[in-house]
Amino acid sequence: MTADRAPALPVIVVAGPTAGGKTELAVELARRLGGEILSADSRQIYRGLDAGTAKPELDARGRLEGVPFHFVSIADPRETFDAGTFGRLARERAAQIRARGSAVIAAGGTGLYLKAFLHGLSELPKADPAFRGRLMARAEKNPDPKAWLHRLLAQVDPAAAREIPAGNIQRVVRALEVRELSGRPFSELRALAPRPEALDFTAFRIEWPAPVLRERIERRARKMWPRMLEEARGLAERYRGDEPGFQSLGYPEALAAVRGTLSPEEGLARMIKATHAYAKRQRTWFRHQLDAVELPGASTREMADRAMARLEAFR
Repeated sequence: MTADRAPALPVIVVAGPTAGGKTELAVELARRLGGEILSADSRQIYRGLDAGTAKPELDARGRLEGVPFHFVSIADPRETFDAGTFGRLARERAAQIRARGSAVIAAGGTGLYLKAFLHGLSELPKADPAFRGRLMARAEKNPDPKAWLHRLLAQVDPAAAREIPAGNIQRVVRALEVRELSGRPFSELRALAPRPEALDFTAFRIEWPAPVLRERIERRARKMWPRMLEEARGLAERYRGDEPGFQSLGYPEALAAVRGTLSPEEGLARMIKATHAYAKRQRTWFRHQLDAVELPGASTREMADRAMARLEAFR
């Protein structure tokens, strides 16, 4: 398959758990196909949060090893950037990439971002900063603000509360906001509202044996932790740590470590534990929510060869 045939391809998706090798595979496919990459990672969009998000180190032209990369470091950690916004912007960018004659490769581990891009999300009320401010002020009066917010959501929208983890404060607040602004449950509106037409896509899901993935996660965490602590020292001077961007794995622990409320060793251990749990949720979500071809974990070249063999059907 040659680059000049790339526009005829469907959108290509590279999905899988954290530390699975998605970025490397996406770059290799982009090289072979003449493609550009859309980063579907809800943490890599934030500026300044680099070490702990395994953010690709792009050059001044926004490229990684010559491959154009989109949606990296585009928002301030104080900003709320939701899946609906990503889906809309990613569709616009994908159209531009195709118009340039390039293949579109979406790569990332944020399932809802990929869902919003591929299938579209229902149109819901726009964000209301004033309501969010009042809600967070009430939440912070409680010993455990996240738990309080999740209990509130369970009272007004039990279906949404069952779906959204208490730790995902951004989604919990969004569901409460929609309920307040519309007078109807978030879960109900999302199911009823019209969505844009789904895209034609072929998805690949990287799947490693659980023990191997755990070892990859721990090895990467130990490697990135010293850089995270260095990064957190600068971030602690500018941010409180409760901004939307700091929901990223490891950053609450890194900030606590540099502020002296947690030892560096305990911070690293907690980050590794949280990452294992997150990877488990990712694997479950992708297995059940994304129609994808399974790629057994292997070297980047081997996985790319298998993916290219599948894509030959679109020649």
